[in-house]
Amino acid sequence: MTNEKTLPENLRGVHFHFVGIKGTGMVALVEILNSRGAKITGSDVSEHFYTDDVLDSLGIKALPFSRSNITPSVNYVIYSSAYSAEKNPDLIEAASRGIPMMLYSEALGAISRTAYSCGVCGVHGKTTTTGLCGTILEDLDLPSQVLAGSVIASFGNSCTMTSPLCKSSDHHYFVAETCEYQRHFMAFFPQKIILTSVESDHQDYYPTYNDIRDAFVDYIMRLPHGGTLIYCADDKGACETAEIARSKRSDIRFIPYGEKAEGDYSLKIGKVSAGKHAFSLACTGELSIRVPGDHNVRNAAAAVALCRELLAEDKKNPADYTKKIAASLEKFRGGKRRSEIVARAVSPCGQEIIVIDDYGHHPTAVASTLAGYRDFYRGHKIIVDFMSHTYTRTAALLDEFASSFSSADSVIINKIYASAREDASAAPVTGKILAEHTAKKHPDVTYAAEFEEAAECALKKLSVPSGPKYPDGYVFVTMGAGDNWKAGKLLLEKLKNLGCEVKL
Repeated sequence: MTNEKTLPENLRGVHFHFVGIKGTGMVALVEILNSRGAKITGSDVSEHFYTDDVLDSLGIKALPFSRSNITPSVNYVIYSSAYSAEKNPDLIEAASRGIPMMLYSEALGAISRTAYSCGVCGVHGKTTTTGLCGTILEDLDLPSQVLAGSVIASFGNSCTMTSPLCKSSDHHYFVAETCEYQRHFMAFFPQKIILTSVESDHQDYYPTYNDIRDAFVDYIMRLPHGGTLIYCADDKGACETAEIARSKRSDIRFIPYGEKAEGDYSLKIGKVSAGKHAFSLACTGELSIRVPGDHNVRNAAAAVALCRELLAEDKKNPADYTKKIAASLEKFRGGKRRSEIVARAVSPCGQEIIVIDDYGHHPTAVASTLAGYRDFYRGHKIIVDFMSHTYTRTAALLDEFASSFSSADSVIINKIYASAREDASAAPVTGKILAEHTAKKHPDVTYAAEFEEAAECALKKLSVPSGPKYPDGYVFVTMGAGDNWKAGKLLLEKLKNLGCEVKL
């Protein structure tokens, strides 16, 4: 599938109306278009999301859905796939007026055609890797824009980074998180691609591993002659995908990174000390990051590789920028719902509680993220509240999910967060079934369907001293792509009501 929708090169004064403007990706696109001088309006539901803060900072307020939102000045309508062109009033009116309409993925693809663009893809690690790329690029003398799929702390709590050099340059580099679901990334026009991982996921759209693997192969085929694939040599699926692509396109440059890689981006993972995770690359020597997990070290290696390759593309010597890259990596603090520390509190028995929220929703991501916490927070007892996302994924990967919590000391499992595209009543699995399977593999598992019950369960566990094995207290993690962050919020309210100190 090749998308040929285009946008004007000069967007100053062009009026875009966004339907579903509060979506994370949509807000990121709003930031990009706003930075290029476009006029933005948008509509969405009234419920408050964290993206409202980003919109407020731009002076944009989401309107209720209405045909009256489509005024004569609207030039383009960009809409989320969550809304139907046949049912949403804004989209119905736009269609009746003949206004060009684009899905988010199509608009992102149109923007990618106006720059030297790089796509970050993979089943895991897309957002963090993109955030790391932007954090590095902001400090390099390259005119660049970066779009991530979440708010990134080092982007000034926004979803995008725009280099100051973009104002004085007609040519710039664009790095964007690109999504495999429903082959959305096939609308993107990449010059370089980072591939972090490939394994079975989105079973409602890709019933088999081969289906999703082949989608990534097709995306790589969109690279132009002499394009570059930077792929994780430690991920079996990424390696297999790269080999299939190599058999089809000998003109592509294949650059591996990881512990199993040879060449510039051969990785050695070091130890955690004083809140830093050390590692080294063959081309840079010692580096470190301040976010937990070997998986994030690999994400950092991928980001370093892309940034160095862009420097070379710009006729600069990457070796001259090693110190800047090292300093930039240490500024990275993660993204919204990506190992995000939402609060620090004191337990009823006087111990520290670090409350973290994370988007991990695939067994591999759950296991690697918790293993990272276990290494990073060695003196803390770990309690995880997990909400599985989609019945199809849970059913297809039930055993893998049940085995993914070994690094946690206690596990609380909520009901499954259903997708609107699923029939939950016909599903062969429930949150309770997941908890029962997990209990066969883990000694401390509680099923708490609702968040109030989960918060009460967590409070009871946190009210007991963590014991001599964990002298530093507790880490409490809400994990999943659903809305169980609300369980963490309820827990903090309960702690406050008990008179415990809570710092947000």
